[in-house]
Amino acid sequence: MGPNPIHPGDHMNEREINRYWKKIVNTMTEGLMVVGPDGTIVMVNEAFEDLTGYTASEVIGRTCTLLECDACEGTLKASEHKWCKLFEEGRVIKCRCHLLKKDGTYVSALKNASVLKDDNDIPLGAVEILTDLSELDRLDQKVELLSRQLDKNDGFFGIIGKSQKMQKVYDIIQKAAKSVTPVIIYGESGTGKELVARAIHQLGNRKEGPFVQFNCAALNESLLESELFGHIKGAFTGAYRHRKGRFEAAGGGDIFLDEIGDVPMSIQVKLLRVLETKQFEHVGDDRSVSVDVRIITATNKNLEELISQKKFRDDLYFRINVFPIHLPPLRERSDDIPLLVNAFIRRLRSKTAKTISGLTPAAMERFMSYPWPGNVRELKGALEFAFVIAEDGLIDLDQLPPKIAEPARMSLQYAAEQVEFGVTWKDQFPTGDSPEKMALVEALKKTNGNQSQAARLLGINRVTVWNRMKKNVIDLKKLLSTAKI
Repeated sequence: MGPNPIHPGDHMNEREINRYWKKIVNTMTEGLMVVGPDGTIVMVNEAFEDLTGYTASEVIGRTCTLLECDACEGTLKASEHKWCKLFEEGRVIKCRCHLLKKDGTYVSALKNASVLKDDNDIPLGAVEILTDLSELDRLDQKVELLSRQLDKNDGFFGIIGKSQKMQKVYDIIQKAAKSVTPVIIYGESGTGKELVARAIHQLGNRKEGPFVQFNCAALNESLLESELFGHIKGAFTGAYRHRKGRFEAAGGGDIFLDEIGDVPMSIQVKLLRVLETKQFEHVGDDRSVSVDVRIITATNKNLEELISQKKFRDDLYFRINVFPIHLPPLRERSDDIPLLVNAFIRRLRSKTAKTISGLTPAAMERFMSYPWPGNVRELKGALEFAFVIAEDGLIDLDQLPPKIAEPARMSLQYAAEQVEFGVTWKDQFPTGDSPEKMALVEALKKTNGNQSQAARLLGINRVTVWNRMKKNVIDLKKLLSTAKI
């Protein structure tokens, strides 16, 4: 006879739990994996099989390295128990990672793990619980897409701005999206190059395919090659299994390579081949792989200058510079600042539940006159700072980051860096003149009264220079006449 069935109202004792433990673990919605002290898999449940695509018979007896978990640290040391971070610390709590499935794709998962020890504190192995995050990732992407669509009221596919310069950018983006030629996006850090790349993808014929983005400055040369083109098992130490690269992942869609100017020369050769032949090789393999992908690149560097320095291949430059898009810095489109402020305040208000409605006139004036060397990213950061300080109502000057809230000091510092200060000019004005006035005077003298050039020296716009001249009662004719004496 089989084991007695458990009836409603009965309570399971320890013996019955032990008898039914396999059924218990297979009712779990999370993946369960038990490994020995050397990382050998000894047991998995059905949810693990669903998550990874492997059957229990395919993984039991193999090491957990076949999953290529990107959160795992350390290397295997056959003679030691502490071969990874888990066995050193005893526990891993809520670690987000990516696991390699049987079909060669990756799945996003949340990992919790604990080391099992005997009564003598000797490790017997470890238990890992894996929660599938794929659906959450899809929902996050959907929310992000909806957020960008809402931002269309202020701009274009998440790009905020209605200035004439941005309207030209939107027109170029739409033309680029209709083409299959390589696109390169030029712009200072923080101008929104990634948003432009995404807009091109969403407007193009490849919008149903993947959009893969990668920062080329994030890894060293060897890791960069593997990340872009993938590798085969045994290609290098730690390559326990074949792994697809970013180009394969982007097949049928677009790949966005940011900071293209930082790519080493050896990798540039391989990128050139992909552009010309649509083929590449995995690291450690000599067989060519074909890929259908449109390449979008971006940089904040002068590539022609890098070519002259022998740091960038001219043939690669001519291949990626087919359809250039130049993003203006924020200081050249100050008309868009109120739009940006309102859009970011709406987002921050929804996240924080604070009743902040905008900026005071003084704070907005400061935003309009500040040069924003970090562009839109810096403006967003300034508002995030203000939301921490302020509670409700309007954000005022004293709730802004210090370097923005104190323009006189900033202007003087900026001018000191940009202009060769003398001492004679200081004596031409009464004691007590503000640093702002002194910076303006020196900049105007150095540019022979050219207000546009003075604005560039000080990192502000021409209108601000005129307003500050009026505020500080600066007589330009008198200033220039005394300067010539």
